[in-house]
Amino acid sequence: MVAVFGLFFGVLLGIAFQPDVPLWMQPYLPIAVVAALDAVFGALRALLDGIFDDRVFLVSFVSNVVVAAFIVFLGDQLGVGAQMSTGVVVVLAARIFANLAGIRRHLLKA
Repeated sequence: MVAVFGLFFGVLLGIAFQPDVPLWMQPYLPIAVVAALDAVFGALRALLDGIFDDRVFLVSFVSNVVVAAFIVFLGDQLGVGAQMSTGVVVVLAARIFANLAGIRRHLLKA
């Protein structure tokens, strides 16, 4: 419940203050958000399966964001940043949909 309250409070702060994202960070922020969503949906699936571990979630969350941002950074350095971003989003989206399918099967028994 604390996490939900923190998320709600963070969203309200973001709406109220409307922070500007620095120009150098703009290519990496969407990738980091998709990577974080992957970790969150994986944690929700693990919670419903009864195997959730907060340490695993924390490590997964941080490592997903860091690795995804590093891959895009490496792509920028090689001159193929857009292609690397697309690849990262496709892989993470596939994982998100797989986790959503597991959540759906658990909740709807179908």
